[in-house]
Amino acid sequence: MQRNVLEYLEESSRRFPDKIAYTDENVEVTFSEFKYKAQSVAMQILDKIDNFNSPIAVFVDRNVDSLINFMGILYSANFYVPIDNKMPLQRIEKVLEQLNPSLIIYGKNDESLATNFSDKYKLLQTDCKSEIEVDEEKLNARINKILDIDPVYVIFTSGSTGVPKGIVIAHRNVIDFTDWMTKTCGFTSDDVMANQAPFYFDLSVKDIYVTMKMGATMHILSRKQLMFPIVLINYLNEKKVTSLIWATSAFNLISNSKALESSVPNYVNKVILGGEALLAKHLNTWKKALPNVKYINLYGPTEVTVDCTYYIVDREYSDEEAVPIGVACENKEVMLLDENLNLVEDGKPGEICVRGTGLAKGYYADEEKTNAAFIQNPLNKYYRDTIYRTGDIGIKNAEGLIVFQSRKDGQIKHMGYRIEIGEIERAINSFDKIESAICLYDEAADKIVCIYEGNTDSKEIISHVQNIIPKYMYPNIIKQVEKMSYNANGKIDRVKLKENYFSEKSR
Repeated sequence: MQRNVLEYLEESSRRFPDKIAYTDENVEVTFSEFKYKAQSVAMQILDKIDNFNSPIAVFVDRNVDSLINFMGILYSANFYVPIDNKMPLQRIEKVLEQLNPSLIIYGKNDESLATNFSDKYKLLQTDCKSEIEVDEEKLNARINKILDIDPVYVIFTSGSTGVPKGIVIAHRNVIDFTDWMTKTCGFTSDDVMANQAPFYFDLSVKDIYVTMKMGATMHILSRKQLMFPIVLINYLNEKKVTSLIWATSAFNLISNSKALESSVPNYVNKVILGGEALLAKHLNTWKKALPNVKYINLYGPTEVTVDCTYYIVDREYSDEEAVPIGVACENKEVMLLDENLNLVEDGKPGEICVRGTGLAKGYYADEEKTNAAFIQNPLNKYYRDTIYRTGDIGIKNAEGLIVFQSRKDGQIKHMGYRIEIGEIERAINSFDKIESAICLYDEAADKIVCIYEGNTDSKEIISHVQNIIPKYMYPNIIKQVEKMSYNANGKIDRVKLKENYFSEKSR
């Protein structure tokens, strides 16, 4: 019985000791080297602290050393908390205050950042290159005490009150998800990944552990490659990348750039997406360029261990259609509940609620928020049976597939009609002159506001949507921006766009 995720690394380093495991723009390591370096970091940690099952914060960047530090923390029998080294200092302070880590790990490039916290926390600048004697017997003794219900990581996401929420994910959560994903998506040791998601974003968990379990190879994309689509596609071909496990926003960026018209990633056979709603127009652009690729749409908040539903695209979609998020992943159940927590009828919208093996342990050091989001299953009054309320609205279509509609707070009452903001966004985003668009509701003025990036105007936008949505759903205010705002996770920053709108309005 597998009890911790390090067993993936132990097995792959035994089977593929000299195979390249992870690379960045400066470094590449084999599985045996990766294991040794991680164990070396564990020895450095244990020279500093003797804690067990405690949080260790890591300043992360787009490099192999970040992954070595993660595994080093696990070898020390603690759990890792990735922190973006480019995050505003005030937010880092909030995260650390809530976390109270037993140690902060940082690399050479983050020395100046780390000094801000030297008075409050123990610090360790790890050396992933030096020769450090590893006491495997000592490490194994510690690891053998780990249970599969113990934490493997905590990832902090935005909180509605401005206080970040630390989501606690256990070894069993990651093991079950990784085992399901490798089987369902058809990964093998021959796969080559191109990591796009930053390591403080839970989407990266897929890349990291699929690579480790299968003995595959993962290339960490540089910021420069992510900025220039043609450079990126050339790199994918150079490294013979077979699998893209990307945020939908990165997929859209390539589609909008028109790069696929002149060059394609020739070796890619799987494209796995998540993080935001998948728009059919972008899917169609990719399918036109790469028709024989398997496209898989995943959905799930961090609280359910990355994803809880999946849909393997098996038919054509018009640009205006909604691409489903599909059905529940193995050993997870997805329910659509109404405001009274009753099951909705098929074809009716309901809040997406999840139960099963992927549910997080809750929010770190925040019992109140945990109890509000992780509740007793209202359909079972006989024993403890927890579900997670996502706050997202979905609907089951005629094919029995769930379709994402919007956030729960994306439901509005306008001109007497109950409207899903997500439906308006989907209609506008299907227009080929739109790069990206979001809608918000100005309740005081009773107006639907569209904010978009693209080479078009309000008249053309209304002309496009008039055959897709009823007139009462047309946006009343249409604002063009030169560049859409994105948050650290690569998602459209709705909060910032909304703040900017109301700020401009009040002037």
